[in-house]
Amino acid sequence: MFIARHCVTFPAMTGPRFTNLANSLPATVPFVGPEAQERAIGHPFAARMGANENIFGPSPKAIAAMQRASADIWKYADPESHKLRQALALHYGIGSDNIVVGEGIDGLLGYLVRLLIAPGDAVVTSDGAYPTFNYHVAGFGGALHKVPYIDDAESLPNLLLKAAEVDAKLVYFANPDNPMGSVSSGAEIKAQVENIPDGCILLLDEAYIEFAPEGAAPNIAINDPRIIRMRTFSKAYGLAGARVGYALGERNTIRAFEKIRNHFGMNRAAQAGALAALQDGEWLEHTKNCVANSRDSIAAIARKHGLKPLPSATNFVAIDCGGDGMWAKRILDGLVSEGIFVRMPAVAPQNRCIRVSCAPEEELRLFDIALGKVLTGLHSSS
Repeated sequence: MFIARHCVTFPAMTGPRFTNLANSLPATVPFVGPEAQERAIGHPFAARMGANENIFGPSPKAIAAMQRASADIWKYADPESHKLRQALALHYGIGSDNIVVGEGIDGLLGYLVRLLIAPGDAVVTSDGAYPTFNYHVAGFGGALHKVPYIDDAESLPNLLLKAAEVDAKLVYFANPDNPMGSVSSGAEIKAQVENIPDGCILLLDEAYIEFAPEGAAPNIAINDPRIIRMRTFSKAYGLAGARVGYALGERNTIRAFEKIRNHFGMNRAAQAGALAALQDGEWLEHTKNCVANSRDSIAAIARKHGLKPLPSATNFVAIDCGGDGMWAKRILDGLVSEGIFVRMPAVAPQNRCIRVSCAPEEELRLFDIALGKVLTGLHSSS
């Protein structure tokens, strides 16, 4: 059916009546995707090492499960994610009513902010930490207060001090951290729990926890109402495109998500893939070994070219480029022009670094060659 185009005069129209909050927000996204960058440069990247995806891939059992589930894709997914929640409950030794499944941590962050934050409510995060969280806070009108990193790491004591100062309802803390890759011990985090102000929730973003050293996850009672933890199948389990995350916390807090979440937001095949991935511990260990070896290789490449790799407990390495943010941006732009997709922190002084995701040997080889070429060109022109 075609719509005829005639010269018709319409009465004066006002257009959609956006809220004042929506009108005040910029039309931006937290990250420019590699696909958008590929469209801009007119060709695909030779090495995709910027989004902290698990380039080693998911369990073959997860792929097979998703393929089987695709035959029933005409059905809506189970809105309770019952099988996956039951398996996660068994995995962690907690009740299934302490778990909610959502569209990756990003989706769950939006739901949590929607539950807690009204216009003007105070929220605390680190300056330069995960920008998608900030995006959700802005979208619900929260007042975001930021604390600087200390020695390239988020400072939970300082975050909680700021929370008490501004009467925050929510504090964001990632462990391990993105974009710097630093990690706090579980004991250090647990020691700060009593400093959480009354009426405030500490959100622990543990997206990279499977890559962290033993003891990085704090031993905190699941029914402590002051804490909510978020984890994902995007990183160690290699299912970033499936968008499966989950939150762990006190029952009443978790059940409150039922009031506002998209109950049919989860993909049916993705649920099946996540369940199979969770049950394939052997593949998870294989992936962790690949990531550890790749971190060592990235660090060696950085040192080879006179740069300084920072310690990492994630599937990426932040590399200190030895200058300021403008110098790091020149290196990043050079790598992109050579077909290597990487990213960098957005806030000084962390923006003196580039951030490189772990990858198989061929991608690392391409990164090594490109980095050498870019640095040689920059030094010869300066």
